[in-house]
Amino acid sequence: MSLRENMPVLARAEGVWDGYYRYYNQDGIKIDEHKSRLLCRIINDNQYHQTNIYCWKDGKKEVREFPATIKDNRLIFSGDISGWAAEVHLDEFKRTMMLNWVRKNEDDLYLYEMIQISDNAKTRARTWQWFKNHILFQRTLIDENRVSVDWKKYDRTDVTYKELAN
Repeated sequence: MSLRENMPVLARAEGVWDGYYRYYNQDGIKIDEHKSRLLCRIINDNQYHQTNIYCWKDGKKEVREFPATIKDNRLIFSGDISGWAAEVHLDEFKRTMMLNWVRKNEDDLYLYEMIQISDNAKTRARTWQWFKNHILFQRTLIDENRVSVDWKKYDRTDVTYKELAN
C-alpha cells in the first residue's frame, strides 16, 4: 500500500521541521518551553519514521524515535508510544491530521494531537491535549517551519538549542 498515495497530507510533511514547543497547565499558565527538530521520513513508501530532537535553553536535550507502519489508511505507532495518526478526510483543503497515543508505562495518560500544515507546506501548527485519568490537565502548542524536504541531509541528532530556528 502506497503511503504517499493514501496519506497525501503526511507526504507533504516529509522532511525536516524546526519548531518551538510551549506547555501550559489547565489554568493556561506556561510550565515549560523548548525548541525542536523533527525528521519526518517516508521509507520505501510503506513505512514512516520520525526522530524528534528536543533542546532546552539550559542545555538539556532529548531524542525520541517514532517508527510506524501504515495500515487501513492510518499510521500505527509502536515503541515508546502506541497509537495512530490519520488524515481528517472531512477537511476538503487537505491540511489536517489527527493523532491519538499513549506512552509506554503510562496507561492512565493519553494524548490527542491535531496538526495543520499550510498550503505551501512551509509551516505547520500542532496542538496536543493531555488527559490523565480522563481529565484534561495540560496542552502543548507547537509552531514549526520547514527547514528542508531532504531529511537525509539532516539525518543526525547532534544539534544544539542555538542551531535551531525559532
